[in-house]
Amino acid sequence: MYGWIWRHLPGNTLVRALISLVLVLAAVYVLFQYVFPWAEPLLPFSDGTLDERQGN
Repeated sequence: MYGWIWRHLPGNTLVRALISLVLVLAAVYVLFQYVFPWAEPLLPFSDGTLDERQGN
């Protein structure tokens, strides 16, 4: 898959590397801004299994 993307990007190696970097940054941005906030309530990360006791 990555080879297919690399072969279809225009330009020489430097231009392809810069375009690849921009694509990766765009994917990370979309994940953090839209996908992760949407999925967070659906995930059990906030379900604690330990009791919170004061003054042991």
